[in-house]
Amino acid sequence: MNLVRYIIAITLALLQYACASTPAPLSAPPDSSAIAFRHNSEGITHYEMGHWSDARAHFASAIEADPNLAESHFNLALTLDKLGLHKEATAHFKRAAELAPANPAIVHSSAYRSHTAPPSPSSYGPGGYGGMGGY
Repeated sequence: MNLVRYIIAITLALLQYACASTPAPLSAPPDSSAIAFRHNSEGITHYEMGHWSDARAHFASAIEADPNLAESHFNLALTLDKLGLHKEATAHFKRAAELAPANPAIVHSSAYRSHTAPPSPSSYGPGGYGGMGGY
């Protein structure tokens, strides 16, 4: 019986880890401009190899070729997050969601939600909102 509980606990932990991991970059739709599609694809290749600066350049070029390509905004946001540029990442996550509000891969992603969710009261420190404590 303990073995079964142990296996269930490990399985749940692995599932939680898998669900919390960073989402993968998104492919551009086939009807995208050829230049945007190529840069987005090359950006994905570099992203998957951990070449964040190269990925960033390709996703930015894809956006330059097609400013309304939500997938490239999302991918650039993922890359900026990896680079620690969270303010810029948030702007691109929001733009991706504005361009494709019905795309669940964007609006339901953990990365998008973590950058666009309002801060929790505990993030304001031990004194609560504004550090004013009980005042």
